Amino acid sequence: MKRLITRFLVWTTPALLIAACSNSGKTSSTDSNDSMMKTIPAFDTTSIDKAYRPQDDFDSFANGNWKKLNPIPSTEGTWGAFGILDKENSEVKLKGIIDAATQNKNNEVGSDEQKIADMYRSFMDTVTIEKLGLAPLKSYIDKINSVNDLNQWVKLSGELQKIGVSSVLGIYVDADDRNSKMNAVKWVQSGLSLGEKSYYSGKDERMTMIRDEFVKHVDKMMALSAKPFLNAGQTLLQFETQLAAYQMSNVEMRDPIKTYNKIAMADLKTLSKNVNWIEFAAAQGISTDTIIVHNKKYYTDLNTLLSKTPLETLKLYTYYKLISTFSTYLTKDIKNEKFNFYGTIKSGIKEQKKRDIQAIDITEGLGDGNILGRLYVKKYFPESSKKKVAEMIENVRAVYGERIEKLTWMSAATKDMAKKKLSSFTYKIGYPDKWDDYSTITVKSNALLENVISNTLWSHEKMLKDIGKPVDKSRWYMAPQMVNAYYNPLNNEVVFPAGILQAPFFNANADDAVNYGGIIAVIGHEFTHGFDDQGAQYDDQGNLKNWWTEEDGKNFSILGKKYISYFSNFEALPGIHINGELTIGENIADLGGLTLAYYALVRSMKGKSEPAPIDGFTWQQRFYLSWAQVWHNNIKAEELRNRLQTDPHSPARYRINGPLKHLPEFYEAWGVKEGDKMWIPADQRVSIW
Repeated sequence: MKRLITRFLVWTTPALLIAACSNSGKTSSTDSNDSMMKTIPAFDTTSIDKAYRPQDDFDSFANGNWKKLNPIPSTEGTWGAFGILDKENSEVKLKGIIDAATQNKNNEVGSDEQKIADMYRSFMDTVTIEKLGLAPLKSYIDKINSVNDLNQWVKLSGELQKIGVSSVLGIYVDADDRNSKMNAVKWVQSGLSLGEKSYYSGKDERMTMIRDEFVKHVDKMMALSAKPFLNAGQTLLQFETQLAAYQMSNVEMRDPIKTYNKIAMADLKTLSKNVNWIEFAAAQGISTDTIIVHNKKYYTDLNTLLSKTPLETLKLYTYYKLISTFSTYLTKDIKNEKFNFYGTIKSGIKEQKKRDIQAIDITEGLGDGNILGRLYVKKYFPESSKKKVAEMIENVRAVYGERIEKLTWMSAATKDMAKKKLSSFTYKIGYPDKWDDYSTITVKSNALLENVISNTLWSHEKMLKDIGKPVDKSRWYMAPQMVNAYYNPLNNEVVFPAGILQAPFFNANADDAVNYGGIIAVIGHEFTHGFDDQGAQYDDQGNLKNWWTEEDGKNFSILGKKYISYFSNFEALPGIHINGELTIGENIADLGGLTLAYYALVRSMKGKSEPAPIDGFTWQQRFYLSWAQVWHNNIKAEELRNRLQTDPHSPARYRINGPLKHLPEFYEAWGVKEGDKMWIPADQRVSIW
């Protein structure tokens, strides 16, 4: 399970096509470890489509030609700067490390290189995979078949969670929201195969189609795994529909106060009299006096649901979860059926990646991504980048303090607390200072599923060691090669993995305007998460604690609701609008990030001469072009529909155009006037931070 961290991007997917870059007002960036120089544009003017006016549609103006020249690969649901950079990391840099490991005949047993080489080989060994079939799962299948009553099923469900098989509840260990220095055991709703409760209740044509196809998919999976069950798909859908009705929505789950309920573990017996959840935890090696649950009523509802559900239905549910969880590592027919439903039908992806590319992704999962990650940073991350980014972060911190001081809607008392929280922000750059011990992960060249389970058990054991212990604030929750960033409210920290510290986000040789519109806006975005609708509820120590005066809290809420309404009016697909309540945290962070980055750029220019235009664009204009470049994106309608249901980020197009309409600096840079489509009246604009 994941802790509450807010990311710059929720889904970073490995990509399969690098967009061509041309030279126009550009500088070059060279990887000291590559033999060839790669020219990377600061901003590629060939991306611009002059059929559009920047005053009417900035995304189409800045990125129109890029979108035409970069169709979505058949293996992807979306395609943009994140995917392209992730592709280079994966298919060039990580592949190079893997190739070196597989070619070395003298890898020491237990070394990083041996694990990497044998994990890769085991996924590529399709002959053994087909020969084994479901045999690697036989012991687990036998346990499911032998279940005779509800509490045996509950205990087995707990045991299976150790190897990554989800059930109606999930357990993870994380900092206590009200005592962030100590770890706590947290229980969360789980187990929906379609991912979110709205998929089970949505009445539109696409939602109905997905449910119908899910029924067919389950029936096929049961047939392929030789598990006879009459009307399996319909039975499973009916059970999960009832389960979904009891769960909180993704909007409700964003409320850290509503989802913080600390109870004695023994109280589970009262909440759910017929279900032994203590055995569920014990089967995972978890024993503790107190736990934090997101929704106490859910346990009472589960008691009712599970008590009336036929045991054979629960066994079917668990069997499907087992096969689905490991489908990627099983026979071709099972693997393809899983992709057909979740990839093609649900996300519009027409084709799977080539197997050797998938093997890179699988190998990358070792040790939470860090076994490959620590080899990656040795070869590809220049230490000089740490210093440059640290200087940028401090520049943003200084500007944020100045912005807080000038706020007209916040009282002096709350400003003092906000500045205290800002000064307490910590940050991590590039990669961890210390690495975990991966020695217990066992990897063999001809045992793919065993390798995967060994890796998952390592992660589970790592979690168990945190129970009852102080929080290790040096820990990272992303691997260093990730093209992403995050804010963790429980540590009050911002984290920037090495993977994102590359062009177009960070180009050491680009003009300042482009870097500030790219990586500085990312930094500002993560800083602002400390003061978005969720982050603002945590104090300088990372504790869930109200540090606002009543009036200031109301003012902040009014501004937030205004911005929710603004984004809720965007119709991203015909008849389907952005969920302003779901995306408000990320939308606030984008607005704040852009504002902070712009004024950090202005601050950096004090005492310097005005930069000359490049490619005919002023530094102000290049700042906004850089923001648009970071978010250039093509997305399939099916994938967009999924993300509108589940992603707390607005679609890329609206992350570009949406906040810009609220920034007077954008109006000034591009001469936006009343009557232009990028113009909105001053009284409708929102300025929070």
